[in-house]
Amino acid sequence: MTLTRPNERTALVLGATGLIGSAVVSHLLDDPDYGEIRVLARRAYPMQHPKLRVTAADPLTLSEQGHLFRVSDVFCCLGTTIRKAGSQDAFRLVDYTLPLEAGKLTGENGGLNFLLITSIGANPRSKVFYTRVKGEIEEAVSKLPVPGIHIFRPSMLLGKREEVRLGEVFGGVAMRIGAVFMGGKWKKYRPIKAETVARALVWVAKEGVGGFRIYESDTIEDLGHR
Repeated sequence: MTLTRPNERTALVLGATGLIGSAVVSHLLDDPDYGEIRVLARRAYPMQHPKLRVTAADPLTLSEQGHLFRVSDVFCCLGTTIRKAGSQDAFRLVDYTLPLEAGKLTGENGGLNFLLITSIGANPRSKVFYTRVKGEIEEAVSKLPVPGIHIFRPSMLLGKREEVRLGEVFGGVAMRIGAVFMGGKWKKYRPIKAETVARALVWVAKEGVGGFRIYESDTIEDLGHR
């Protein structure tokens, strides 16, 4: 099924209060091809718009929210850090269990595209817990019955977060300086703006390319500037 007429597409954004998720919502609201944007949030959502539909619920109740997944495109921008989550088990819940449940619900409700944010270096056989979990969720969702499954692996994200992460602040400065010298095979390690990632996600969803696809950070950068 191809959706081309204005206001014919619909979307659900998970992780809509995060750095990438909030940018995705903004772009979707401005896009005339989308008639309704759904958001699942555990607290009051800061945006208001005629096309925006906010459901107040804990993401842990995702399995009970199947009706929200009757949309064209599901943007899964869920993610945390081990420090913020408090434990490896809590991290796995947010970065593996919930995205996998979201992917299953997308398939069960006839979604066209499931778009998932993971991370550069994602590898199910990595010795690093963070990148291993990211690789495991990529592997798990690749088997789901969704026409288009799109994995985005951004490098260090640039943008204004609600909480300040000092390591990312200093790291971002160093990476921006070093980016000048990152070419060739190192290009994908350049820091990338969350806004650019968001634009790439929306572009890919509307392009309607099926199958299982992975986009490294340098490709995301190119797509986000189309």
